[in-house]
Amino acid sequence: MKVEKKVRKAVIPAGGVGTRFLPTSKAIPKELLPLFDKPLILYAVEEAVASGINHIILVTSPGKEALQRFFEPDSALESFLEQKGQAKLLETVRRITSMARFSYAEQKDPLGLGHAVLMAKDAVGEEPFAVMLPDDVIQDKKPALASMIDIFQKRNGGVIAVEEVPLENVSAYGVIKPRPLGERVYQVDGLVEKPPQNKAPSNLAIVGRYVLPAEVFDCLERTKPGAKGEIQLTDGLALLMETHPLFAYRFPGARHDGGNPLGLLKASLAEALAREDARPAILDTIKRLTS
Repeated sequence: MKVEKKVRKAVIPAGGVGTRFLPTSKAIPKELLPLFDKPLILYAVEEAVASGINHIILVTSPGKEALQRFFEPDSALESFLEQKGQAKLLETVRRITSMARFSYAEQKDPLGLGHAVLMAKDAVGEEPFAVMLPDDVIQDKKPALASMIDIFQKRNGGVIAVEEVPLENVSAYGVIKPRPLGERVYQVDGLVEKPPQNKAPSNLAIVGRYVLPAEVFDCLERTKPGAKGEIQLTDGLALLMETHPLFAYRFPGARHDGGNPLGLLKASLAEALAREDARPAILDTIKRLTS
């Protein structure tokens, strides 16, 4: 397979109910909950744009219309901020709505991550594309997705992000059978979904960044639902590997799981501590609270 087209589109699945954030997520999509001073989903969008993506496809579900409103222009709000002389806030609001093209696909039923990605097929077309799970917030000097796109172009094959996890935790992840190719890059010789510790091919777990050829949609359409009636992306990738190479990238940065309350709090603290304008106050607060 020769990759000729650039990766310009990113699919962000955001259709989950967010049960771990109830009762808050009953009214507010978990993707709009704040991680420090920005909504969780905005970190994924900004990483995508910084990686050369110019078209974001959000896969949502009924009742999450607020996600679409967040990325659409709000003329009344912009007029209010302009009248109040809030130029900096006005610039921030306008930047969010203009940083990329946004389109939407609906996943009416929660039938798995593979199914969510499949809902974006028409919007993606026949181009290679990225998949970004907004729960996974990756702090790195260079955007992890940008490095993955570089590997995709160089290696002419799909790329998944992986990180090392303790062996006792591998049963919570999809795990790869790796063949080292270079610094932080592996050929994927196999995928195992949530293996027991004694059957895990490695401790390299798949996390929420993927760069894939459009052929994965055909694989997902042929993927049989699992016991819960869900179509898993990992199963679709296993089919893809029958005809296309798949690679893994072990990013050097830190990943934070914003998909649960404690993880979101930890991610917020990490983000605040990385900011010079917030770090002294956060350290002082932690010191006072733990004294």
